[in-house]
Amino acid sequence: MRSSLAPGIRLITSFSRESWYRGFALFLTFLFYTSYHLSRKPISIVKSELHRNCSFVIRPPDFNASNNETWCDWAPFDQDNYQKLFGALDNSFLVAYAIGMFISGIFGERLPLRYYLSSGMLLSGFFTALFGLGFYWNIHSIWFYVFAQVMNGLVQTTGWPAVVTCVGNWFGKGKRGLIMGIWNSHTSVGNILGSLIAGVFVSSAWGMSFIVPGIIIGFMGLVCFFFLVEKPEDVNCDPPQHHDSPEQEPLLQSCCSNEEIFGSPTHSPVNGPVTPESTYEEPEAISFMGALRIPGVVEFSLCLLFAKLVSYTFLYWLPLYIANVAHFEAKAAGDMSTLFDVGGILGGILAGVVSDYTGGRATTCCVMLIVAAPMLFLYNHVGQNGLGTTIGMLMLCGGLVNGPYALITTAVSADLGTHESLRGNSKALSTVTAIIDGTGSIGAALGPLLAGLISPTGWNNVFYMLITADILACLLLSRLVFKEVRGWCGSNARQRGFKEI
Repeated sequence: MRSSLAPGIRLITSFSRESWYRGFALFLTFLFYTSYHLSRKPISIVKSELHRNCSFVIRPPDFNASNNETWCDWAPFDQDNYQKLFGALDNSFLVAYAIGMFISGIFGERLPLRYYLSSGMLLSGFFTALFGLGFYWNIHSIWFYVFAQVMNGLVQTTGWPAVVTCVGNWFGKGKRGLIMGIWNSHTSVGNILGSLIAGVFVSSAWGMSFIVPGIIIGFMGLVCFFFLVEKPEDVNCDPPQHHDSPEQEPLLQSCCSNEEIFGSPTHSPVNGPVTPESTYEEPEAISFMGALRIPGVVEFSLCLLFAKLVSYTFLYWLPLYIANVAHFEAKAAGDMSTLFDVGGILGGILAGVVSDYTGGRATTCCVMLIVAAPMLFLYNHVGQNGLGTTIGMLMLCGGLVNGPYALITTAVSADLGTHESLRGNSKALSTVTAIIDGTGSIGAALGPLLAGLISPTGWNNVFYMLITADILACLLLSRLVFKEVRGWCGSNARQRGFKEI
């Protein structure tokens, strides 16, 4: 009698070879970008340790200090201008990141992604750990820490265009919002893990809060080098289908010709029969101006500038805000801030599901941004009234703030980078992703800088700045929202017409 196949083996064999490779690529890129964000988070946790209220700290019995107020602080952050110095640290990373991102997309199209991503993670691990070594080398020069932040900002730009391009190579547009909404939780997972790891060491030896994440991202760089498969063709798998009908994607209807995007009519499709020898040609990298001509790139890029301004202000300043307003210890404030990222995971998935169902990427972002503005106001005024209120408001604000940010940097970037006018040219994906995220990174640099300048005048003013940025992000999508709504109305009218016939 022939034995039946084991249930576990039946489950394994039910997936095709392509499905296993696709899932493996999604899993690896998730881990890679988790490690990127994991290594960015420690600076926000350590801030409240570098400058704290020393009157609440137990002084060692054999320690003599002439200054009773700042004896426990880490110079040069022991002065009254410490918030400006923290802003300088944030901006040294974020400005370098914003500048490097526009360059990174160009390199990402022209270099093997596996080598590019591996080297970026190894270098990022080195500069992250270098910042932490300042604790053990007893370095008190602001320029040492600024240098480490600038170099880390530059090398971290290798990550986002590379992982989005890799995922875009493996997945078509079907359910892309849901898939990338789940996949994009790596940002929040990395923030949470970075907070927890940094919190373990922050009160005893804050240098390890950087060294351990640096080791982790360096190790993931080695994993990338040995295991990443960049695109289906590398393992003889079929590439995904990138094109949808105009009715399914009202936003992505072409408003310019192939020649306008590529800058040359020589790239137009060839008419007539296609021979086996001509079925595949290596696509050429798209130009910077050609990428800007893709419908929606400019609007979503500018929207992301303000959306990322809000998100990164929370990323870098939320633990310090909680410590100052709710009077939490550094570790407790860092742990509490992870709830914002938990909400971000749920918000990113919700945005992906809704945008897949409706086909309205811009409308989904706009609605979440509209609701986020009053929620930020409420969090600032009632968010500390009890533990339950704090948890609920942090998760709600995290979902509404990070939902649009997640959707634009993943599904929208992949949609635009595989726009129908590009005819499946995946080499455009890296440049489009870099333009969108690079523009957003300008906002990411401005947000923490403005928070550092405004926070001495009161946290209320910081939140007014964040609410204004949310409203501007929403307004920048108004043309695309109108286009999507008009497309839905036209589609409903056609359906009614068919029913009448």
